Amino acid sequence: MSAPKGETAPDPRALGEKLNGILGLWGEAPLDEGLAGRFGAYTALLMRWNARMNLTAVRDAEGILSRHMAECVVFARLLPAGIDSLLDFGSGAGFPGIPVALCRPEIAVMLAESQGKKAAFLQEAVRTLGLTARVHHGRAEDLGEQFGCVGLRAVDRMREALRMAAGLVRGGGCLAVLTTNSEREGVEGGAGAGFGWEATGLPGSEGRILLLGKRL
Repeated sequence: MSAPKGETAPDPRALGEKLNGILGLWGEAPLDEGLAGRFGAYTALLMRWNARMNLTAVRDAEGILSRHMAECVVFARLLPAGIDSLLDFGSGAGFPGIPVALCRPEIAVMLAESQGKKAAFLQEAVRTLGLTARVHHGRAEDLGEQFGCVGLRAVDRMREALRMAAGLVRGGGCLAVLTTNSEREGVEGGAGAGFGWEATGLPGSEGRILLLGKRL
């Protein structure tokens, strides 16, 4: 999918450099040049598709890089060591699953998305970026398997999603939710019993947290 007529295609290298600038402002280590370029390519692809369909409400490069890419880089870095698989529940435009696949290649990532156009974007992103991540076009609960980690971010009907996602976490695994301090109680309640919770504040915003629930 090319840039709209009359518009210049985004430069992946420049986008990667901007992402590293944001990470630096947050006190985070920069991505190496190759990885930054791949995030730039992901951002450019998202911007091209977003010009024709609603993948994300944030449409400008700066907003996508700070609100989506940088936050999900931090998410990937905060995931505990030893996770072998991650399900991105309701992946949408690929957050947080694609950044995890880029930053943590040792983790086998499954991107689950029920909407056809978004699933098509995910397939194209996986192909363009050369990822081994799999795309499931359908409901995550229909996969019939469990994962070492299930990640959620900006999912519709969050309480219902949490209940279903919790059942997809295998013993000793974790539920990783990008949320806010004000929504923490609802997230923990929605997931149900059987998890021990720990919250980590995220840079770049007030109140946003990674809420990590370890299955007991």
